[in-house]
Amino acid sequence: MNHDEDGKGLAPSGWDRGAKQTGLRRALLLVGATMVYNVAEAIVALWSGGRASSIALVGFGLDSVIETLAAGVLLWRLALEARGTDHEAVERSERRVVRFIGVTFVLLALYVSAQALWTLWGRRPPDETVVGIVLAAVSLGVMPVVAWGKLRIARALGSASLRAEAKETLACSYLSFTLLLGLAANAAFGWWWADPAAALLMVPWLVKEGREGLLGEVCDDGPGPPVDRTARRRSATPQ
Repeated sequence: MNHDEDGKGLAPSGWDRGAKQTGLRRALLLVGATMVYNVAEAIVALWSGGRASSIALVGFGLDSVIETLAAGVLLWRLALEARGTDHEAVERSERRVVRFIGVTFVLLALYVSAQALWTLWGRRPPDETVVGIVLAAVSLGVMPVVAWGKLRIARALGSASLRAEAKETLACSYLSFTLLLGLAANAAFGWWWADPAAALLMVPWLVKEGREGLLGEVCDDGPGPPVDRTARRRSATPQ
């Protein structure tokens, strides 16, 4: 991986402009498809979660809304890069939006925690929801594959932002797994507490994503070298 003096990630050496444009087109396609899927996922999850009074399913739907915002920001950024827009201008705008998304993650974690604890305290069982179970199962099958594709392209392009968005897609896979466990346990065994318990399992992920967004951090959970935004800012400061 090559980096310029201000820490900007570049495509691996040997890549020509045509190969980079191909990678950007593939990234745009994957991120665009993720955005469309997340919109549908949010609508179904919020609708079915509201009907079943499922805190976990409503929280999952709100997380899909946040992921849609993140995908939209990245889609805009990749489109600008594909058109050759100034990198520094794009980075400044991206940092502001990433921090905004970090705030929404923290607020979502507070909402899920409060509602789940209230449900446990009041012993309010959610209704069974076949739609929610099917949605969680489909997302659990789709999201890991999409995340793997994004990580491959992120490594080829040297894109920290695409790697970070792929991490959100992986987080969606984890949330799908916990949601499926909670909904299935409630439907099969009548374990009403499994739904709010599954919602609480989402909270550490939400807090982690929120913290990274607020601090402007990008950690490496996939292939390719890690990118430390704080270190990059330090290296760009004149000595």
